[in-house]
Amino acid sequence: MTDKLTIVVAGGGITGVSTAEWLRRDGHDVTLIDRIAPGDSGQTSYGNGGILACCAVVPVPTPGLWKKAPGMLLDRDGPLFLRWSYLPRLLPWLIPFLRNGRRDKVEAIAAALAPLVGDSVEQHLALARGTPAERWISKGEYSYLYRDRAAFLGDAFGFALRKAHGFAWEERDRNTILEIDPGIGPNYGFAATFTDYGWITDPGRYVADLAAWFEGQGGRLRQAEISEILPLEGGRAAVIANGERIEADRVVVATGAWSGGLARALGHEPALESERGYHVWLRRPSVSPPHPYMLADAKFVVTPMEAGLRCAGLAEYGGLDAPASKAPIELLKRRIRKLYPTLTWESEDSWLGHRPSTIDSLPLIGPSPKAPGVVFAFGAQHLGLTMGPKTGRLVADLIGGNKPNIDMAPYKVGRFDN
Repeated sequence: MTDKLTIVVAGGGITGVSTAEWLRRDGHDVTLIDRIAPGDSGQTSYGNGGILACCAVVPVPTPGLWKKAPGMLLDRDGPLFLRWSYLPRLLPWLIPFLRNGRRDKVEAIAAALAPLVGDSVEQHLALARGTPAERWISKGEYSYLYRDRAAFLGDAFGFALRKAHGFAWEERDRNTILEIDPGIGPNYGFAATFTDYGWITDPGRYVADLAAWFEGQGGRLRQAEISEILPLEGGRAAVIANGERIEADRVVVATGAWSGGLARALGHEPALESERGYHVWLRRPSVSPPHPYMLADAKFVVTPMEAGLRCAGLAEYGGLDAPASKAPIELLKRRIRKLYPTLTWESEDSWLGHRPSTIDSLPLIGPSPKAPGVVFAFGAQHLGLTMGPKTGRLVADLIGGNKPNIDMAPYKVGRFDN
């Protein structure tokens, strides 16, 4: 390991908090800065589906998606949404994104995602064990639900990729499903169920507890907005936070979908876009599943959580500034009733968050070749919670001079630069 360093981590979501805590455990002097407190509803980490998606090696663009996308946008029950006024700004990102749906590209992306997500449950346990955050980790099964086996076979390409990377599942017919969860409606008659899965029963409080532990063990938390990152001589860097200049040996950029501006100011093209995701949190539901479900036709997860039932997912493209749309929220509520026709609840919360997605569905992890004192850790698309602790561990290794035990080339910073 290198000598003790002063480090600023920009970003208080799961990736930033994980990175800060691993660096602190390695003996560094770490300050975590974000304009929004860790665990706050303004953080993308607050509103996800809570799944530690260890088999999520299949990216969004897959063979043939470019043909299906127009129909999905026009389908009232489709999982894809677009703010049409944003399309001209989106196209330079969208076209190469869809081109990465070729079979050879998808297989390469899956191979690069596997080491980031495959041991996610163990990575979260390693980070949270012995802290108050550990109570929010649950382990159990995770099921992809389909109308029937024929519908499941329609996803054969994705499941073949999962199998190729060592993931196995159990096939269950409707009778078996009903033995476990008798409230499921007639729309779902087949499940592909993975064991040894994990999920977080309150993502916001989980991240908040991790951050509080970090601070209690000697790390520093600061609520401020970082407007600029400055490369310094000698491989160091500084941030401008609420107008104050803070110098450090290293600066880590882990600000999710908001990382693009900081990266571009350093001379990089991050090829980053916001994949807007939604959730509805149903409080005190009359029915709750025994473990999380992915509704394969609707493309969202249903997760039993401490405070109720969370329905989270979908994808909308409309940038960082547009307000939440009503249609995705209504779709989530409409489709959850197809899973549980008798479902009622006492109250509900809805939410919009911004997932940081690159054109190749892979994060940027590592030092900037244009500013050696700056390390990137963003671009996890909709897998930020899943890979947050692993990303933090990799960044800590890189900063500490320890060679990671995986090939870091697919996540290379600067790969989209002209």
